[in-house]
Amino acid sequence: METQVPSATEIPNAARIYDYVLGGSHWFPADQAAAEYMSSLVPSTARWVRMLRDFLQQAARTLHADGFRHFVDFASGLPTDDHVHAVVPDARVVYSDTDPYTLQVARGLVADLPNVLYLEHDVKDARALLESPRVTEFLGGERRVALGISGITVFLAPDEIRRLLRDLYDWAAPGSRLYITWETRQPGRMTPPMQQFLDIFAQTGSPFYLYTPDEAIEMCAPWRIPEGGLQPVADVLGLPAGHVTEADREGLGLEFYAGILEKP
Repeated sequence: METQVPSATEIPNAARIYDYVLGGSHWFPADQAAAEYMSSLVPSTARWVRMLRDFLQQAARTLHADGFRHFVDFASGLPTDDHVHAVVPDARVVYSDTDPYTLQVARGLVADLPNVLYLEHDVKDARALLESPRVTEFLGGERRVALGISGITVFLAPDEIRRLLRDLYDWAAPGSRLYITWETRQPGRMTPPMQQFLDIFAQTGSPFYLYTPDEAIEMCAPWRIPEGGLQPVADVLGLPAGHVTEADREGLGLEFYAGILEKP
């Protein structure tokens, strides 16, 4: 009997799961089922994901207001109409991802936009993307740029994060900025549902890391953290007190931090 190989749409896809949680339309039943199962384990998932996307938009607007017209966003997922290029439509934006299906759909979404470039790339080797001829030409040789690794640190081990941030820092010109988010928990705290949530990612070959706030701050080096330090994403967005409830912290002291770092 011939073995039936699942199609790309029958296997949950991280970018499509993200799109489903955000209320988008680029997902399939397998993605919906995966997203709903994850939310059954960690009910606050959708609230945090929405705040992450809102931070991405706010960061793009802030950096645009500060004069940035060149953006490089890593591990971008699907460039839907609430991503960087839609928020700052006159900027030149480089997106990247490694998943073949995501690349196919993403390129179709931005095919008619001359100021958007979507490339296949692994965030763990940032210099290869930044120093590629296509990116150099697309950015016009500009190295004072806005770099983004929003929603990514959870998928990288500490040594990978340190190498990534150092590579970005070494490539970027002085005055460049880096928008970044961190998903954190209080030291030593874990619950069975969250452990099951983490195990799902580990079984797919994509470990999911929850760092402590102090670890996040330490790994931001050598970038300069803004005055006041990294801030809870709800505070960065100016959301009212109580928007994030104790239940949203899932018994771990769960918190998402965000900031726009700078290379002096």
